[in-house]
Amino acid sequence: MSAQTDDRAGKARETIIVIVLSLTAVLTAWSGFESSKWGGNMSINFSKASAQRIEASRQATHADAARAIDLQIFGIYLKAVAEDDQRLADFAQERFTPHFEVAFKEWKSTKPLTNPSAPKSPFQLDSYLPPGSIRAATADERADALFQEGLDDNARGDRYTLLTVLFALVLFFAAFTTRIESRVLAWALVTMTSVLMIVGIAFLAVLPKLL
Repeated sequence: MSAQTDDRAGKARETIIVIVLSLTAVLTAWSGFESSKWGGNMSINFSKASAQRIEASRQATHADAARAIDLQIFGIYLKAVAEDDQRLADFAQERFTPHFEVAFKEWKSTKPLTNPSAPKSPFQLDSYLPPGSIRAATADERADALFQEGLDDNARGDRYTLLTVLFALVLFFAAFTTRIESRVLAWALVTMTSVLMIVGIAFLAVLPKLL
């Protein structure tokens, strides 16, 4: 091979290396930026999930307190019925909370005193919904969804971090190519470096992005 041909091949190789280095530098910075953004998004979603857990706990406590009141009044009602004290039974029934009264009427319609398959108490019915119970369940569902979003964000950030490592390898091999005197080995390394960069670009193209 002539010196002129060697010179042209060397310049072509240098041009390719410059292009690879320039593109990879930009891609590395972009991958790092995306990894940081997804990490921030993960933290935000985890914080929101924690806030929803706290809200769910607060609403569940409210529901438990309402349930305790209903249990106490219903206990008085049952005692009055057992003792055939209609006056006390009416007194207790007048003090049923609105949400308990709905379940109580449904329970009473099943004729629990004579129907063995009737629910044992109004508290077993789906219609019994103490204040806070629905909000607690809703907050729990939101917390689960936000926590899963946080996990997904973390996985996406990890993928961008892996791409950063891949592009760092491309930069290393591209820089190392300029130190190799063997034309065959140099071109082999340039080819491998270019392939690695293209693979990285392909993965980068399909990953979700936060701008």
